[in-house]
Amino acid sequence: MRIRFLLVCCFLAFLSLLSCKQDEVLIQVFPYDSHIELQWPKIEGANSYLIFVSLEGGEFTQRTETSDTLLLDFWMNKEDVRKEIAYKIEAVTDQGNKEIGEINTQTREMNEEELLDMVQYYTFRYFYYGAEPNSAMAPERIHIDGYYPANDPHIVTTGGTGFGIFGLISGIERGWISKEQGFGRFNKMVTFLEKADRYNGIWAHWLDGQTGKTKAFSKKDDGADLVESAFLIQGLIAVREYYKNGNVEEKKLATRINRLWEEMQWNFHTKGGENTLYWHWSPNFGWEMNFPLEGYNECLITYVLAAASPTYSISPTAYQDGWARSGGIKNPVEAFGFPLQLKHNTAESMGGPLFWAHYSYIGLDPRGLNDDYADYWLENQNHTLINRAWCIENPGNFKGYGEDLWGLTASYSINGYNAHHPGNDTGVISPTAALSSIPYTYEESMKVLKNLYFNYGDKVFGRYGFYDAMSPEHNFFPQRYLAIDQGPIVGMIENYRTGLGWNLFMQAPEISSGLEKLGFSMDKSGWEEQ
Repeated sequence: MRIRFLLVCCFLAFLSLLSCKQDEVLIQVFPYDSHIELQWPKIEGANSYLIFVSLEGGEFTQRTETSDTLLLDFWMNKEDVRKEIAYKIEAVTDQGNKEIGEINTQTREMNEEELLDMVQYYTFRYFYYGAEPNSAMAPERIHIDGYYPANDPHIVTTGGTGFGIFGLISGIERGWISKEQGFGRFNKMVTFLEKADRYNGIWAHWLDGQTGKTKAFSKKDDGADLVESAFLIQGLIAVREYYKNGNVEEKKLATRINRLWEEMQWNFHTKGGENTLYWHWSPNFGWEMNFPLEGYNECLITYVLAAASPTYSISPTAYQDGWARSGGIKNPVEAFGFPLQLKHNTAESMGGPLFWAHYSYIGLDPRGLNDDYADYWLENQNHTLINRAWCIENPGNFKGYGEDLWGLTASYSINGYNAHHPGNDTGVISPTAALSSIPYTYEESMKVLKNLYFNYGDKVFGRYGFYDAMSPEHNFFPQRYLAIDQGPIVGMIENYRTGLGWNLFMQAPEISSGLEKLGFSMDKSGWEEQ
């Protein structure tokens, strides 16, 4: 299916290129179901570009003007769908307009598999084409709309990069980039991380992509961030597994990643031997942040990795007394007919923001994963279904909510940044919530994907996929991306389709040992045929 998708795109693009009038400058066109992507070279001296369209051989009329050299042109009028479209592009210069060329194309009907390809590919582009160039790491944010705080393209995020790594591996496997391009990116990334600031082997939340120096996330959060580093090494362990049996250079890269992994001093974050892990340590403020990792939230992967460490491991007691709260993590409740087994760290009994069902599970496979407290597949699936049911019931009477528009999680919001969940619903939907839940709720999540793409179009979809948040209630459609929300989309869609991230991470021998050490079991019976 993926080969057919690529062949169709390439063939249509090739036919369109043949129709370009000016051979010396080619316009590239990529037709999708409700939009057409146009790309053209930057013209020296151009102040902007005029885009003209002609339908079915009619007169050209101006469609838009842009300063970019990439345009996603959505065709939301159903009467115009599948008509033959001719585009003409002119560069506006101080000496007058210069025609770049003309090109013919039309939209094409896409099935669900092709829609998933499209969403995955566009989201993958955040981590490949949008990457910080020196470090190959993921920028913390990309604001297309220029909203303050404006982009600082050199501030990169460790956790968001870890999530995006799974998307980059998917990009290699799906042919979006070559094996050589993928290896080059990972090699550059590891070279940067080897030289970047670390504190007892642990990275900070933010780094300067040019220098590798720590960028403080907040006043006292200016040192080691154990959780973000866990998200990062989760991805890097998958890369190690991907290359460990490769050629000489690939094996060297795997060895270098392994060295980074072995240098991470997880037990240091027990603050001198306490039976819990602490999130932050600062070279200037020590343990003053004082944030113990207690469940349940997004941090399970941190304990799994800390237990799995071949060099600086924690004891099972830290998991039992810290994360599991000496059994206090067990808190059976039910909402909308769906049971939850764990104490979610919110004031409500309907689950926290949905990223709790994503961040630890991009590599850690929840299928059949059990310990004394929960079946983690059921916990994540029911967490998602409760979140969805809340939006369908819609006690806040927010416009747009329903079976095809649900999903509350941490994202941009009408009041800055907000961790949305049923106990904190501001009327803002975060596309990553439903899309990253596709492994748990495929049919329900696909309804949201289709609604967003077909009915909201360019209000919610841009060059790096779906934007971070939207709200019909507040007419809030910011053109902004966050790495920590884009990464789970591409990684979890791939896990639904092929299990790629799960398979790579779980094949690491330390992970199975760490899970066993903490009392987990993996019962995969019944999953083999899925």
